Amino acid sequence: MVLADCRITRFQFARDRVVGDSQVRIDAVHVAALELIADDGQAGLGFIQALFHPLPAQDEIARVFEEEAWPRLAAQPAMALIHRVDRARGGNQRPYSLPFQEAIQVALWDLAAKQARLPLHRFLGSRRKRVRAYASGLDYHLSDSEFDTFFAHAAAIGYRAFKMKVGHPDFERDLFRLKLLAGQLRSGAQIMIDANEAWGAKEAAIKLAAIRGAGHDLLWVEDPILRSDFEGLRMLREAVPWTLINSGEYLDGAGKRQLMLAGGADILNVHGHVTDVMRIGWLAAELGIPVALGNTFLEFGVHMACALPEVEWLEYSFQNYDHLVEEPIEIRDGWIYAPDRPGHGLVLSESARRAWARPDVLSRDQLGAPPVNQRVSLELKGGDNTAI
Repeated sequence: MVLADCRITRFQFARDRVVGDSQVRIDAVHVAALELIADDGQAGLGFIQALFHPLPAQDEIARVFEEEAWPRLAAQPAMALIHRVDRARGGNQRPYSLPFQEAIQVALWDLAAKQARLPLHRFLGSRRKRVRAYASGLDYHLSDSEFDTFFAHAAAIGYRAFKMKVGHPDFERDLFRLKLLAGQLRSGAQIMIDANEAWGAKEAAIKLAAIRGAGHDLLWVEDPILRSDFEGLRMLREAVPWTLINSGEYLDGAGKRQLMLAGGADILNVHGHVTDVMRIGWLAAELGIPVALGNTFLEFGVHMACALPEVEWLEYSFQNYDHLVEEPIEIRDGWIYAPDRPGHGLVLSESARRAWARPDVLSRDQLGAPPVNQRVSLELKGGDNTAI
């Protein structure tokens, strides 16, 4: 069973709320589905994502993929490709022109697990079928009332852990939003904050002490300072022993390894490249460092979370992607459940292909109304920050 064909379907639609942090603001989804099709007709599904700018037209995406990526995949078995180790040299050490790498990894693992007739989490060696999910607002650009409504809804439907964005130039705004969040939570709930590298090391220590002094207990602070400041992260771990430092999100595999060896993380943050996540997860297990799964497209990261040891949390951000697949991954009462369907369990919806495919690039004002996230029963339109 070898790869015989590929198919790309381009999507572009509005988000149902403005998402972002102290560094970025995003109000549209730019994604293309990649289907790698074997000679037995089975297909693996991955998603090509661009956060900030529209992907090229579908024909151009396909042209670039067929020129740069397909020659390494054609007539190869998915089972072999998922384990292949390349040592890039010289001019061969370069990224694809478009963000194909994660989509290829996910599609290959999906197809390989299907051919093994196993759910991906079992194919990866899981010992469980669920992991705790925390509600992540991506909330920096929401007004105070929208922020309040979002987290009140998350608490009402069973979440017990919540992550909010900090790093505003006016630190009083961060403290005010923490107070708003705490006011929505039941006893025993846990709070995480994410600064997205907005602070320096000493600044972070001072502000974390102020947050604690204001009565807020934090499970972790994520990416408080620059990703490459390993010494600063190590010193910060020592300076704020009452909370955990979650870092590594922005680093590649080699950077994550250096971070852990430098003592710069209490928890290692990983994302969606299956092969890379498993390799760095094995090293984290060897070093005794817990791993947390950040956002993964349509939450397929639950498979890695269930397969790696010491993963306690997976991020869920209520993004309006579910219409793209026939059956989204189940999330219930603050837990996310790995599907028992073969592969990662996500199948591209033919109705979405008909209704939401956008072969050509549209301007932002051509996108129209956003698809509705059925998991969210509230209106969040996004907007400017409310001043305190």
